[in-house]
Amino acid sequence: QVHLVESGGDSVQAGGSLRLSCEADGHTYNTKACMAWFRQAPGKEREGVAAIDRGGRGFYADSVEGRFTVSRYDAKNTLYLQMDSLEPEDTGIYYCAAAACTTRWYISSLNPRLSDTWGQGTQVTVAS
Repeated sequence: QVHLVESGGDSVQAGGSLRLSCEADGHTYNTKACMAWFRQAPGKEREGVAAIDRGGRGFYADSVEGRFTVSRYDAKNTLYLQMDSLEPEDTGIYYCAAAACTTRWYISSLNPRLSDTWGQGTQVTVAS
């Protein structure tokens, strides 16, 4: 079964923008309400990009803070990632993930080990 489905990845020029979406099934969205975006660039390990708690508070990696915005629309069980001022270093496969909202999650929201439900990924390519 697929519980999270990403979309919106594309190929853009440096300085451009993209908005990624992640549609979740209701059970996942409500029981694992702390969600996050991760990415994996060619030749690199998966890294946390942005996370959001059940109330909409966002957390960001230093590399994207000020350029990316994570949000959610509960009526559609959907997670978003607005990406502006894209750089070639942002290239990679972007995954959304869901986790239970524990105290530990708030301490390490960008740690992929705390997420146990993952989407299939969507490719983002930024050309210089």
